[in-house]
Amino acid sequence: MEPSKLLEIFETIKNNYNCIVEKAQNAAIKSNRNFDDIKIIPVSKTQAAKIVEIAYNAGINVFGENYVQELIDKQEILSDKGFNNLEWHYIGHLQTNKVKYIAPFINLVHSVDSVKVANEIDKRAKLLNKNIDILIQVNTSGEFNKSGFDIERYIDSIAEIDLLSNINIKGLMTIGTFTDDEKTQRQEFTLLRNSLEEVNRQLNKNWTQLSMGMTSDFEIAIDEGATMIRIGTAIFGERQYRNLEND
Repeated sequence: MEPSKLLEIFETIKNNYNCIVEKAQNAAIKSNRNFDDIKIIPVSKTQAAKIVEIAYNAGINVFGENYVQELIDKQEILSDKGFNNLEWHYIGHLQTNKVKYIAPFINLVHSVDSVKVANEIDKRAKLLNKNIDILIQVNTSGEFNKSGFDIERYIDSIAEIDLLSNINIKGLMTIGTFTDDEKTQRQEFTLLRNSLEEVNRQLNKNWTQLSMGMTSDFEIAIDEGATMIRIGTAIFGERQYRNLEND
């Protein structure tokens, strides 16, 4: 890749990220919240490993990924190049047979949507003599095609997961309805926040993390209590469906 092109990508990602930071800061101020309590998760899915490297050089060290094989490929490429302090978040649907591949290096799994997946994460963490942080995914939209625990029947499952010794539940996550209707967006974010409060009350916990909000609605999510926002397009541009070459 030509140096001029690399510089152009660097500047674009840096400017985009800084713009998101500024908007998130303003949203926090407007909501009477501390911006330090909000973490931006740049979503690098479908972007080449080289783009992640450029983003790191632009000041980003946290990356969200949706696909296991793509995450493995990027992690291996970047680790071989000495980028060993990247923070990887898995935010996509996770199959039990894929857990073993990301367990050695994953920092947080946002999308634990079944007791079966939680048990597998716990099993792999034990084998590695480590603990793995997770969020419980809740289906706040009620859409059949969305993963996540049913909002009406999830506390017993969370209590069961909480008994596992090698995972740490940090809070809840949701993928909202893809809509421009602010009322719907806000209702679903409010539902997740209220759900966390109810879980904490019933299970006597103090979990604090709410992963909700993306490029189109993160400011509303912040207003409703999000502690993690997942931003892809607004930082990296349109998704790049390509091989993960290192050019």
